[in-house]
Amino acid sequence: MTAASNSVVASKTELFERILGNESGETFVVGVDNETTEALLDVLGELDDSPTVRLLAAESVLKGVRSDFVLASTAAELVEAGTLELRTSDEPVGTGLVVTDDQLVSLVPAGRYTAGLATDDTTFVDEANEHWQGSWERSDEFGLRTPARSQVEESLTEAFGPEVETDFRTMVTALRTARGSGNEGLDEVGASLLVAAKHEALLYDISKWGEDVGVASKATFSRMKTTLEQQGLITTEKVPIDVGRPRLRLLLADDRFEGASAEEIASAAHGSLSRTQT
Repeated sequence: MTAASNSVVASKTELFERILGNESGETFVVGVDNETTEALLDVLGELDDSPTVRLLAAESVLKGVRSDFVLASTAAELVEAGTLELRTSDEPVGTGLVVTDDQLVSLVPAGRYTAGLATDDTTFVDEANEHWQGSWERSDEFGLRTPARSQVEESLTEAFGPEVETDFRTMVTALRTARGSGNEGLDEVGASLLVAAKHEALLYDISKWGEDVGVASKATFSRMKTTLEQQGLITTEKVPIDVGRPRLRLLLADDRFEGASAEEIASAAHGSLSRTQT
């Protein structure tokens, strides 16, 4: 989007691509909702030369990002790269804003369309930047508590091999789509255990990996293992070791999973878990 160029699009992703595609300096994104934040993260993750975005949003919006593993790990990757900074603010905005060095764009939703109404009036844009810089300095930093996506994927490859990493990435992407129903269902811990069962890995190994990388604690993995067993999705077999109690090998228990892809397993497991929560 060039300065003062208005746009009306059916995709918020497309709108952010137009606004941020040619920006390189610091940019404020203010007052956006959950859906708009998701579109912003998707675009920032794909841009080769992204500006540094200072996202100033309601705490509930940022908590929504943190609760979604795919979004949170993407955001953590951007934070680690210096592309994204997160802070909370309760300051009323009315509609989402994008404030760059040379323009301000107001994001106006209308049904299935979103308009980007832009101005490049120098005095107005300078005042807006000064105002949101002050708000930024008064706001609180927001921590994601989630590892960067590349860290998760690289550590999974190192621990279990590329096929396990590929299946995990496929499964968490599929479960994010499945969550569009509004039910929680399968999460990243369950996906980890199902992928481990698909490849007949040990519970000890996958839960240790998950705790070490920061996905979840061993106790959380153990609780989810029990839930998946109760749903008839996985089972275990004892594996003797030289010293100590036998360890448990994870196995898929549902006949539907024989020869199934990671995406198919995620979809079936999500549906089974969602029904128990309704």
